[in-house]
Amino acid sequence: MFDVSKSAINRIESVCKDKESDNYFRISVDGGGCQGFSYKFTFDNKINKDDKVLNFDNVKVLIDETSLGFVQGSKLDFVEDMIGSYFKIS
Repeated sequence: MFDVSKSAINRIESVCKDKESDNYFRISVDGGGCQGFSYKFTFDNKINKDDKVLNFDNVKVLIDETSLGFVQGSKLDFVEDMIGSYFKIS
């Protein structure tokens, strides 16, 4: 299973307020290599045929089947620290 923290939900909701109501938060995983995997976080208004739609409170998260396999058992969080603020998967 994949989970989303309350802080991530709050941040996504606050960003979506400025966007159209049909926006989704998309998570995708880009290939490995020496640096390992990289995660992309974007907003999208289109659901692709290989997307899974995951509901967390009022937030809809899109993730394609391949990427979902890489984040199973992980959690999306929104972190605010000295470096700045960012989404993080752990």
